[in-house]
Amino acid sequence: MAETTSKSTIKLSWLTVLRVVLGLIILYKAISFIRNTEMLKSLITETGIGIFSQNSEVLAFVIAYLGLLCGFFITVGLFTKASSIVQIPILIVAIFFVNIKNMDYNTFELVLSLIALILLILFAIKGSGTLSADEYFRRGAAIDKKSGSAFK
Repeated sequence: MAETTSKSTIKLSWLTVLRVVLGLIILYKAISFIRNTEMLKSLITETGIGIFSQNSEVLAFVIAYLGLLCGFFITVGLFTKASSIVQIPILIVAIFFVNIKNMDYNTFELVLSLIALILLILFAIKGSGTLSADEYFRRGAAIDKKSGSAFK
């Protein structure tokens, strides 16, 4: 029985490390988009989709700040499922409309985007894991409920 517990703890710690790395990657990309919004606007315009091209300034703002917020939330493990679900459509558009067009000279971005998309899908299904803010608040709520000290 103890062996099973240690194996599941090891698996969950690897998921935690992957979650933190994914959050930091999204956070890094968001900061780079905020620092260079013109590049992000040009990438949005290059998609060739009319509604995206017409609203590139608004989309650049939304994508950059959603990436900043969701990257932070995924890193600390707070609202991980919701943050992952928000980021999935952004990455799908990035892969199919931006990275595939630029695949000739920048395959690293495509591979990184595919890995991030797979991890986002994983965390949208699996959740944040044991070492996360979500789990911390869940445990605190359970302790409060058990002791009867919640909402007095």
